[in-house]
Amino acid sequence: MATCQKMGDSSINGDSVPSKPAFNLTNVDKWILQQPDETFKKHDWEDLRRIIESNQLQDLKRTPTELRKYLEWTAGIKEEYGSMTDYLMKNRLPSAWGQPPFTPASTVPMADASDYAILLNDWPYALAPGITHVIVWTRTRIPADDDRGDMLPESRRLVGDFVRRTFADALGPGGEDRVLWFKNWVALQSVRALEHFHVLVKDVDHDMLEKWTGERPKAKRPWEE
Repeated sequence: MATCQKMGDSSINGDSVPSKPAFNLTNVDKWILQQPDETFKKHDWEDLRRIIESNQLQDLKRTPTELRKYLEWTAGIKEEYGSMTDYLMKNRLPSAWGQPPFTPASTVPMADASDYAILLNDWPYALAPGITHVIVWTRTRIPADDDRGDMLPESRRLVGDFVRRTFADALGPGGEDRVLWFKNWVALQSVRALEHFHVLVKDVDHDMLEKWTGERPKAKRPWEE
C-alpha cells in the first residue's frame, strides 16, 4: 500500500493546509487542520442525526490527525495507482464490475445484488465509540440534480428503502433508531467516479458487520498497515 510522506511542497504533518490535496478541501477541513486533537469533539449519535436530517453534510469531520493521515494516504494512492477509482477497483470492489463506465445488471439502484457492494469504511469520520461507518458502493448511477449533484426525492426514497431493508430490519425491533444514512453531494465527494452512499450504525456486533460486508473491523487503520 502506498505510503507517500509528503504532498506538494508542504508537510502533511505540519499545521499548514496541504498545497495539493488529492480531493477538494472544504473550509471546515482547512479549519480542522489548524486544530489540536486534544480540543476536538467527536460526533455523537444525536449530533450525527442533526447534521444528516438538516443535510449539513459539510459539518461531518475527521480528527485533525486522521484528516492529515487521510490526505497523506490519498496522495500516496494517487501516486501509485493514478486515482482512487483505480485503487478501489483493483483492491476493494468486485472485479466482475470491470472498469467505469459500468454496465449494471439493473438500471434501478440496488435492485440487483450484483450491482452493489457493502464495505467497511477504512476512513470513517470522527465518531463516538459504538458507531460504525460502512459504505454502499453501486455501479448503477443514483439520479441527482444538475445544480450541486444532490439527491432527488425519488433517489432518497430508493436508498432509504434499501437501508431500511438491509440494515435497520436486520437489527430487529428499534433498528431504525440505530441507523442513519447520507449521500454527499458532488463537492463533498473524495471519490466522484464511483457511486456510493454512507451508512452509520450504532451498537452493532462484528458478526452482523461481517454478514453485511464480508469483513470484520481491522485492528489497525490503513496508515498503520
